[in-house]
Amino acid sequence: MATAAVSALKTPANLARLERALVILIALHSVAVGLILTGATEWGARFGGFPSPVPLFFPRQAGAFHFAMAAVYLVECLRYRGVGLLVMTKTIGVVFLFLVTVLDGAPWVVPASGLGEGAMAIALVRLRRARGLPLFGAVDGGGA
Repeated sequence: MATAAVSALKTPANLARLERALVILIALHSVAVGLILTGATEWGARFGGFPSPVPLFFPRQAGAFHFAMAAVYLVECLRYRGVGLLVMTKTIGVVFLFLVTVLDGAPWVVPASGLGEGAMAIALVRLRRARGLPLFGAVDGGGA
C-alpha cells in the first residue's frame, strides 16, 4: 500500500505541484529572514550570536535583498517554470556562508544557514531531475 502511495506521488503533475509548493515555501522563508533583518535587526543579530550591528543599514540592506530574491524565485518558477536562479543563489549562499564560517569563525547561525540553504538547493535539484527537466525553464515551454 505504501509503495502505491509513493508511486502516486511521483506522477508528473504531482511532482510539478510539489516543486511549486517547495519554491513558495523557500520564498516565504526568504521573506521571513527579510522581515527579521529589516524589522528586528538588533534582536535577530543577538539571536544569531552576533553583537548588535552598527550601523543597522547593512543588515537591513541584506533584508531588502531577501525580499528581492523571494520575488525572483516566485517569478522564475510561476512564470517561467524554472528554478535555476534559486538553485544558483542558494549555492552561492552555501559557499559564502561556509567560507565565512571557516575564515572568520562565525556564530552558530552562519553554518546553520549554510546547511539550510544547501538542503533547499538539493531538494529542488532532485525534484527537477525527477521531473526530467532542466533547472532553467521547462523544455515544453511551461507545462504542468
